[in-house]
Amino acid sequence: MVRTKVRPIGKAHAVDSVRRAADTASMGHAVPTGIPVLDVDPFSEDFQRDPDSFHERIRDAGPVVFLERYGVWAVGRYAEVHEVLRDHGRFGSAAGVGLANFRREEPWRPPSLLVEADPPAHTRPRRITARVMSPRTLEGLRPEFERQADELVGAVVARGRFDGVADLARAYLLRVFPGAVGLDPGGGEKLLRYGDMAFNLFGPRNRLSQEAMALGMPLHEWFTEQCQRGALAPGGLGAAFYAAVDRGEATEDEAGMLVRAVISAGLDSTIEAIAWTLYLFATCHGEWAALRDDPALVRPAFEEALRYYPPISLFFRTTTREVRLADAVIPADEKVLCFLGAANRDPRHWAAPDRFDIRRRASAHLAFGTGIHACVGAAIARLEAECLLSALVRQVRSLELVGPPRPRFNNHLRALATLPLQVQAA
Repeated sequence: MVRTKVRPIGKAHAVDSVRRAADTASMGHAVPTGIPVLDVDPFSEDFQRDPDSFHERIRDAGPVVFLERYGVWAVGRYAEVHEVLRDHGRFGSAAGVGLANFRREEPWRPPSLLVEADPPAHTRPRRITARVMSPRTLEGLRPEFERQADELVGAVVARGRFDGVADLARAYLLRVFPGAVGLDPGGGEKLLRYGDMAFNLFGPRNRLSQEAMALGMPLHEWFTEQCQRGALAPGGLGAAFYAAVDRGEATEDEAGMLVRAVISAGLDSTIEAIAWTLYLFATCHGEWAALRDDPALVRPAFEEALRYYPPISLFFRTTTREVRLADAVIPADEKVLCFLGAANRDPRHWAAPDRFDIRRRASAHLAFGTGIHACVGAAIARLEAECLLSALVRQVRSLELVGPPRPRFNNHLRALATLPLQVQAA
């Protein structure tokens, strides 16, 4: 078995202080006693340059920590992150899955019927979505996804050198995803600009979110229109949500919000997931050779890449009442930050977690969440990645990194701006 440890892109220079809390206050929040308090900003550029080092500190500090800067509780070990994500009765999503607490402040757009709702309100929209995005429906997309993947991979192989983000991951998703939903194929760049804003607004109102809002907010009305019945092509996933209206299962407004949720879940994060998968194979040549020797490992390889570099690095929940989590008692209506990336590399759960191993059984990773709020776009993301990776396996003998990748900072995504690659044809 080929086992490769991936070298990190960069190292953070910030030094965190981990200490036992005194009875003091920070940013208007009472700091708890007996729980490790970390001076860590998960939305800072230092953190985003090298989140893995910070994740290790968070895990080592304890099962539950308190982030002094934002006055939130946080978990980075697999067991606690898994518990929080699965227990919607104690850790709810209806108050928002970002830093903002919807019980205390108005959300910037109507809350998602899927991501920002709990049962019973969550149950019917989730059932409608599961029907629209059934395995049979998604399998019907495979021929077009495969055709587009073969064509695009053939084009980059002919070039030899290309940008794995712009020329492959992003280009592929913009070819297949809008058409699958029934969106205008010419609106891809606008979707990306709007999506960048939406993901940034899960974090604080910092420079990243302000810059993203300046570019994305003028598109808000346009984006809303794209989710309406009249803008969607017949036969796509979007139109299927409006068929639920015709069956009396949803209102017109609810269908539009569900289309919005699918678009939000299905584009930006999948681009990043594929880009990181390309990075891993470009730096782990033994694993690429193993995949070419056994193409049946394409799906497990993508799952391992998701474990190693989850594109969505964190999610919040809010306590619905006073709860006990590990050795902490957390009051009601408190934000709890789940570090998905930290949990996916927790040595308490994974053997050799910093090793990229495509033969690992990685399906228990938390990149797509877990429980009733697991990502609605997970199945289509897996299909897209499988088609693209399979095309690469067929057409590419070697895949190499030919320059330093450049990160793209985002409050919610672990993202790449550029990924210079070189390939040799099979």
